[in-house]
Amino acid sequence: MPSLITGVVCMDCGRQFSPDPLPIACPHCGSGWLEAQYDYAAAAEVWRDGLAGRVTSLWRYGELLPVNPRAALSLSEGWTPLIPMGALSRELNHQGLFIKDERRMPTASFKDRQAALTVAYMAEQGIDECVLASTGNKAAAYAAFCARAGIRLWIFLTSNVPGEKLRELALYGAEVVKIAGTYDQAKQIALDFAARRNLYYDPGANSLPGRESFKTIAFEIAEQLARILPGSASWRAPDWYVQAVSGGIGPLGIWRGFQELYHMGLIDRLPRLAIVQTEGCAPMVTAWQNGQETATPVVPQTRISVLATGDPGRAYPLLRQACLETDGTMIAVSDGDAFRAMRRLARVEGISMEPAAAVAFAGLEQLIASGVISADETVVVNCSGHTFPAEKHILEDQYVLDLEFEQTGVDTSAHTQIVEGLGAAFERLEEQVTTVVVIDDNPQDSRMIRRLLQARKNYRVFEVNDPRDGLDIVKQRKPDLVVLDLMMPDLDGFTLLEMIKADPAIAAIPVVVVSAKTLSTADRQRLERYAESLWQKGSFSTRDLVEHVVSTLGGNLGDTPPELTRVSEGQVAAASKDDITLEPPPMHQILVIDDERRDARLIRRLLEATGRYQVIEAYDGESGWQAVLEHRPALVVTDLMLPDISGEELLERLRSDERTSDIPVVVLTAKDLSRDEREYLLQRIISLFQKATLDRQALIDSVDRTLGRA
Repeated sequence: MPSLITGVVCMDCGRQFSPDPLPIACPHCGSGWLEAQYDYAAAAEVWRDGLAGRVTSLWRYGELLPVNPRAALSLSEGWTPLIPMGALSRELNHQGLFIKDERRMPTASFKDRQAALTVAYMAEQGIDECVLASTGNKAAAYAAFCARAGIRLWIFLTSNVPGEKLRELALYGAEVVKIAGTYDQAKQIALDFAARRNLYYDPGANSLPGRESFKTIAFEIAEQLARILPGSASWRAPDWYVQAVSGGIGPLGIWRGFQELYHMGLIDRLPRLAIVQTEGCAPMVTAWQNGQETATPVVPQTRISVLATGDPGRAYPLLRQACLETDGTMIAVSDGDAFRAMRRLARVEGISMEPAAAVAFAGLEQLIASGVISADETVVVNCSGHTFPAEKHILEDQYVLDLEFEQTGVDTSAHTQIVEGLGAAFERLEEQVTTVVVIDDNPQDSRMIRRLLQARKNYRVFEVNDPRDGLDIVKQRKPDLVVLDLMMPDLDGFTLLEMIKADPAIAAIPVVVVSAKTLSTADRQRLERYAESLWQKGSFSTRDLVEHVVSTLGGNLGDTPPELTRVSEGQVAAASKDDITLEPPPMHQILVIDDERRDARLIRRLLEATGRYQVIEAYDGESGWQAVLEHRPALVVTDLMLPDISGEELLERLRSDERTSDIPVVVLTAKDLSRDEREYLLQRIISLFQKATLDRQALIDSVDRTLGRA
């Protein structure tokens, strides 16, 4: 099934050029909006009577894909089932409803199709490191396929992506960078990060392999529907195709697939498209309803993070044209509608899905109820997305990098502009992505070295106390430097060092040996062949060690910090280090103000359980204000709905009094906030959490970062 691609045309300047090698951007105007051309006559001849006997994956359609299959990289993606919705059809009094069950994909998302083709493309091009921004599902797909292909992946996500999804990405070995901003800001930061490090950036909807991959959903639907419904044709299009949309790349590709089938004469009509967005992030729907040719970007205000793309860019006018051509539509549903549809599908069909997929089914209900979809029309709805939980204890520490920056405003006219603070944030990120792995079977030793390094630099330091786990993490993370002990059980440091240097993928990583072992001349000669340096425990100053590590990594230690001066020379000893500890930082005092005493008690227990904070409780605004004046806490956590004064009034009082104006505030509330209210608060506080969807670890992480305890 070799590809029948004959050329590539630029959708902007109209230039045509050869597909070999497959370009990622127009060589003439630089546009990423490219369209592949194929020998459709030859493909139609082969496909006319169906494709029985072919491999049951998306690669069965190889003639109309721009990348040749890479069997070694495949995870059997594609050929997901088309399931009749009998029970839901009866509830909605509408026959002919089908689910395209993309949950059966390797990472339970239709984005696996995009990842399969794009990673195959990257492998063909010899790309070994990639950067992308995602709202979640694309990230999981790329993480899995890049892991299979041995490609290092940097993923930039927003802070509202669920922790379970972050752990899934880390389990695949991806480098996860969490942005305290919108998805469009995450995209801009990812693009700049890739440019700074000269890495391949996946352009999402602009990616030719990515868009072309989604055609296979259309091909599968037409092939499967012909088998299910009576008739003699080998291909059959539905009357409607319904999908929830974030950036729009999925339905763009699917629409392209139906167009190609129609062009080849394999189907007799094009389906009508129904594009569904959540009301909290519906720039396409708003533009459609207003008759606009372009969509105005929005700041997402939805709890469904997977659909939080505020700027659809070029995807909207293309989808708009598709809807106009077929009398399709674009509609928005509320988060609540999606959650109700999610429960209904699980209850009546036994099919559970993530909220993003449920948005499409909420839209289906609305379209049927309003009569837009007629009773005799066949409808296929895309159902995608399940995330398996990765427990925290499976993963090493610091599997997520946090990037925060101050904003004085957000301009969403054409590109989201990230203003003051971004340069400094990038400098922090460049330092934070510098990775050190410390391998020592004594946890106290590894912790000591980590603390010494992080006292001066914002490095990401992984502590590993099992040498075999250490080798695994070095292979996976490819750190910038390894600090290695020699005396370890099961696998000694000499052997581990030789294993590192024998692997071409990690051989260039410098290794600093820190050991209490008495070394013979032969031992020293053996180490000198492989190690960057050798440090004998008990015979050097800790400051010298840290300065050497920082210098090896291309940095400058600068002034000696208090943490280093407190540890006397020669005290990184082996077995006798139990009495050598860094002084614990002082315990911070936090004030929690909430008239719901159970909520206040819960927050107090969460924070005090860390062992880092002492928490005071107050149950109304006035007593909270008096507690602030009396205790001068390091941080305040407050509700907005208080019995005497509003949280907003308390916040203004805090900010207007010079005694309290610098105290950071976290708002934790059950109040439904308007966009204006949210923006007002975010200008005055450090973070905002909704009680109904509280991520407890995210709250603790926010407090830790603010008070310097991360």
